[in-house]
Amino acid sequence: RGLRMVNWDPEAKTVLSNEEVIYGEENAQLFHIHYKSENGAEGVTIATQRPETIFADVAIAVNPKDPRYTALVGKKVLIPLINRAIPIIADDYVDIEFGTGALKITPAHDPNDYEVGQRHQLEVIDTIADDGKINDKCTFAPIVGLDRFEARKQMKGFLEESGNLLKIEDYRTNIGRSERTNSVVEPKLSLQWFVKMSDLGAPALKAVLEEEIKFYPPSFQNLYRTWMENLRDWCVSRQLWWGQRIPAWYLKSEGLSKETHVFVAESADEALEKARTATGNPQLSMDDLRQDEDVLDTWASSWLWPISVFDGFNKPDGEINYYYPTSVLVTGWDIIFFWVARMIMAGYEYRQEKPFQAVYFTGMVRDKLRRKMSKSLGNSPDALKLLEDYGADGVRYGLMSSAAAGGDILFDDKLCENGRNFCNKLWNALRLIKGWNTTESPESEEIARKNALAVEWLDQKFQQVLAQMDSDFTQFRLSEALLGLYTFIWDDFCSWYLEMIKPGYEQPIDRKTYEATLDIFSRIMVALHPFMPFVTEEIWHQLRERKAGDDCCAQRYPKAGSVNEHLIAKVEAAKNVISGVRDIRNQNQIKPRDPLAVTVQDSATVQVLFAQAGVREMVTKMAVLESLSISMEEPANAKSFISGTDKYYVALNQTINVEAERKKLTDELEYQKGFIRSIEQKLSNERFVSGAPAQVVENERKKLADGFARVQILEDSLAKLK
Repeated sequence: RGLRMVNWDPEAKTVLSNEEVIYGEENAQLFHIHYKSENGAEGVTIATQRPETIFADVAIAVNPKDPRYTALVGKKVLIPLINRAIPIIADDYVDIEFGTGALKITPAHDPNDYEVGQRHQLEVIDTIADDGKINDKCTFAPIVGLDRFEARKQMKGFLEESGNLLKIEDYRTNIGRSERTNSVVEPKLSLQWFVKMSDLGAPALKAVLEEEIKFYPPSFQNLYRTWMENLRDWCVSRQLWWGQRIPAWYLKSEGLSKETHVFVAESADEALEKARTATGNPQLSMDDLRQDEDVLDTWASSWLWPISVFDGFNKPDGEINYYYPTSVLVTGWDIIFFWVARMIMAGYEYRQEKPFQAVYFTGMVRDKLRRKMSKSLGNSPDALKLLEDYGADGVRYGLMSSAAAGGDILFDDKLCENGRNFCNKLWNALRLIKGWNTTESPESEEIARKNALAVEWLDQKFQQVLAQMDSDFTQFRLSEALLGLYTFIWDDFCSWYLEMIKPGYEQPIDRKTYEATLDIFSRIMVALHPFMPFVTEEIWHQLRERKAGDDCCAQRYPKAGSVNEHLIAKVEAAKNVISGVRDIRNQNQIKPRDPLAVTVQDSATVQVLFAQAGVREMVTKMAVLESLSISMEEPANAKSFISGTDKYYVALNQTINVEAERKKLTDELEYQKGFIRSIEQKLSNERFVSGAPAQVVENERKKLADGFARVQILEDSLAKLK
């Protein structure tokens, strides 16, 4: 407990911690005021933002290295309007370049002035009351009782009339405002309770810098370190009616703030015993004591949360030994000092152990122009209207898809619209599947091979996605995890897989493929459920008949198994061929259902691709082909495209526009050469080759080889056109 300079909120009439003061640049005015010399000499001019506090001045300070004022140090000047003499002192704190280079010292109303006053043993005169009004310690009667800002306005006229105001200068400065009330904070000397922080900070700083506690994203380590390396004692007393009362008692016989005895105890009875012992008066009763009326800062209980939630103080051998330290704290970065740092300090102080393994910092939600949402700007969305327009899952998707760890969320209704469209996509997929009729066996061996390949490919892709999601979850990349799953569902499941297995018009699908599709759709819903719980739960129950309690939310989250990368690569190659045929069909305005004849130039990679059971049938069905042949001969009247490093020809019953084909091949050749240059540049970088994982470097070398192969094919094709 001590009389110290604190941050005072005149509106809430309570002290604030340093972290509860929000600083921002605001417009202000510098009053250039002349203090006349006591002996009639020239005097000194000071520049101040707060002319209403000059009556609490106790000195004028100048820098000892400032030649303008060397001869004046030790002399006295008169405070304007009241003519009280104060000394001119020398102190290194004064900035020679700011204002006039002379600084009025008002220890009661500025923390820096207070430090200067302590060094020079100056008097402290407090002229501002707890409510922000000028009190009767101010000896200039016309402003006593006025609010500090009204007094400032009045001072302009008084100083002009007396001839002491030389000029007023507009400037920008940092103003501290209360986080609670937005009132301008008043630096004030006050008797308060503090927690000594110097010994608490070291283990908490070490834990984060050495990543015993991991921050996500790690960049917040710097913010944390800056604060922890500049710790100041924590003022924990608050002048509020609600809270945990300070456990200190005083003798009623001693005046407020003039107590000589303080009895800190866990209970009133214990405090009474301490009072009897300290005073030597066994006749003291509770009627002779009064408890401190201040309460603890709310964070003084919150910093104990990881311990108190398990009743760790009262039951140190109870469930806290099982749960502590906890796994992860999810919170906003704006309370990294208020809460996170203090919980870490409390953990090491009271449990000698970290309170949690990791901290995941969420970002601030801003509008698409990066402005903080506020009522005054009118840019805060109506949450209930968003739910009505886009559904709860749509809103959840919109926020989470743009919520990279620690990064601000640039909110736009379009994000929620994307989420609603995704819900519709899932619902349409369900309707499509549930609308199919089933048969016990496929119509042909070709369809059986195609469907079997499609099912196996989708399952392997799902395992691949789950593995990546597991990695994303480990690194708290929740946004990336959702977007990866979204891409898999929208592209691989809905756009490709369902088309691969979709039966012909009014034709049934074989039961084995149908059941496999319901199974994987169910597993996909479990994976998506934490992100979009409502639509996934509904689809889960509509996919199959479920027993009571067999809900999506109760399922074990799917784990990634082994992945057949070779199988995935083959189907991806088949998809690329299908897309190539479709592009030529579109470019030449050929109807979607008109069958085409395709020839592929024979090569080792072609033989491997089409040796895979189901690939030929898949390409034939989805590209709508009447034939698919492998040959070294180039068919007549055909257009070509490259897939991977292989060349495919699509026979057309129309005249080929040679010039258009040449331009197309030339453009593609230039693109491929540019691609090769970019890969060569990367591989010529020694830092990349030596620093990147071996597999990454090998992949780049394979890309380069494939690029050269494609260039060779294109150059051969151009030569034949000539």
